[in-house]
Amino acid sequence: MPQTKLDPIDRKILSELQDDGRMTNVELAKRVGISAPPCLRRVRTLEEAGFIRGYHADVDPRMLGFEVQVFAMVGLHSQAEADLIAFENRCRDWPLVRECHMLNGEIDFILKCVAPDLSTFQSFLTGQLTAAPNVASVRTSLVIRGAKDAPGVPFDVLEDRLGQTA
Repeated sequence: MPQTKLDPIDRKILSELQDDGRMTNVELAKRVGISAPPCLRRVRTLEEAGFIRGYHADVDPRMLGFEVQVFAMVGLHSQAEADLIAFENRCRDWPLVRECHMLNGEIDFILKCVAPDLSTFQSFLTGQLTAAPNVASVRTSLVIRGAKDAPGVPFDVLEDRLGQTA
């Protein structure tokens, strides 16, 4: 559990903003049942504490011409901390890599990649990813379609859990 204790209003603010980060502070305050000034103070406190990492538009990659989405499972030769950090830093520099997660098990990292077409992804795969230092293996899976892409966390599950411990 996080170090900072969140009350039900803080959790409701986070839940509402997760669903719609563009709503006005007045609308948010109304939805969570408090007046606007304390709501804004709470939002700023949640931002400063790191609970809110940012605000982003949920863009449709295909509408923007990114027709290909691929998950790449990467194995490294060395899992020394310096080598793991070096790979993570390299992933941050690759525009086609949209997510990078270190895993426990047979695969060291899973990358979510997007590309406008297969040839662009293949060029990235062979010219950069598999050619990168310390990369031992790469297995890829092309996404056919997505069934769910929910942001954030399920607040109803959190509330149920907190209700059981109270």
